Amino acid sequence: MFENLAAEFTQPFRSMPAEVAALRLGIAVILGGIIGLERELAARPAGLRTHMMIALAAALLTLVTFELLALPSLAAYTGKSDPLRLIEAVTAGVAFLAAGTIFTSKGQVNGLTTGAGMWLAGAIGLACGMGHLPLAGMATVLALLILTLVGAMTRQIAAKAPPADP
Repeated sequence: MFENLAAEFTQPFRSMPAEVAALRLGIAVILGGIIGLERELAARPAGLRTHMMIALAAALLTLVTFELLALPSLAAYTGKSDPLRLIEAVTAGVAFLAAGTIFTSKGQVNGLTTGAGMWLAGAIGLACGMGHLPLAGMATVLALLILTLVGAMTRQIAAKAPPADP
């Protein structure tokens, strides 16, 4: 009995080494944090911690899926697993959170970019959990370019535009 309990703590992972799982979770937190830091500096409703938690949760759910599929009790399972279900579940969960950041005030919609950033943090977490760290890194770099450079361009264009008629 004690051997089984000890094995739960000494051999906690079936699908990959613990170091690989830790790396994937850590990179997800870092990359989610990069996007979240930009949102934090822009004083948006969902910032550093929120984006880090979303990326971490998505990566963790991916790793849990791998662990579930590696269970010895599922060895005789002959059905096909559908990895798209994981993506759908994470997307739906993050979309629910992101929708809470979007609001309208005086005919203007606010929070769309923050919501999109949260959605992207979930996708980056999925990529990290799957082990596609370069892909997650590329998406993070592109997100920063969009949030900073394209954001600055759109602010300049808006400042030069004539005021809208009511």
